[in-house]
Amino acid sequence: MKIKRQKQAKKTISFYKYNFGFREPFQILLDGTFCQAALKNKIQIKEQMPKYLMGELQLCTTNCVLKELESLGKELYGAKIILQRFQTRHCAHFKDPVPASQCLISMLEETNPHHYFIATQDKELTEAVKKAVGVPLLYIILNTIVLDKPSPCSVAHVQAVQAGQLVTPEQQQSIHSMKEEKGLLGCEAERRGKKRKQKSGNPNPLSCLKKKKKPGVPTPKRADEEKKRSRNRRTVS
Repeated sequence: MKIKRQKQAKKTISFYKYNFGFREPFQILLDGTFCQAALKNKIQIKEQMPKYLMGELQLCTTNCVLKELESLGKELYGAKIILQRFQTRHCAHFKDPVPASQCLISMLEETNPHHYFIATQDKELTEAVKKAVGVPLLYIILNTIVLDKPSPCSVAHVQAVQAGQLVTPEQQQSIHSMKEEKGLLGCEAERRGKKRKQKSGNPNPLSCLKKKKKPGVPTPKRADEEKKRSRNRRTVS
């Protein structure tokens, strides 16, 4: 059972590595519910999780998670002690703490650019993570740590990228950096500026001049009259 669980975890990690650019050391954001479950089930997070994920880890939390555990009292004192041993990531709520689930969701931003894993037992947070794209989910069940399979949202996103309908954030960044290296960004800005100048410029002064009329070609009647006049002048003279 353990070998099968590790094979599934390896397959899931490869999915996130290949499609979303995850790299070691993996950054695991933990909340109080996960640490409390680990404490009850006698799971050594710092020792067992690296073996399960088969790679180097950075276990971390946020100030909001620690503040929430403090407010809940002595029942979650053990979970608080565990979390205090890990790194604390800076969040946007340092002065005004928010609920732990809300804080961890905000750490993911729109595209999870820092490649966080979320470790939680909270149902609302779990549902929110499954709706996000490219966020691995960890939880504890039957005294073991489990890495959830990629969510349907993540799978659908990858299928859309493979079909050419979307571009991943990593691809956008690589395209931008390649343009910077070759100096194409400055050229594009100059071209845009020239186009705007041409549109907003004054009209060509030569186009405002009135067209000169070309001398007309004499008609046959007019030619006959001129001939008659010249004959009459000769007879008179």
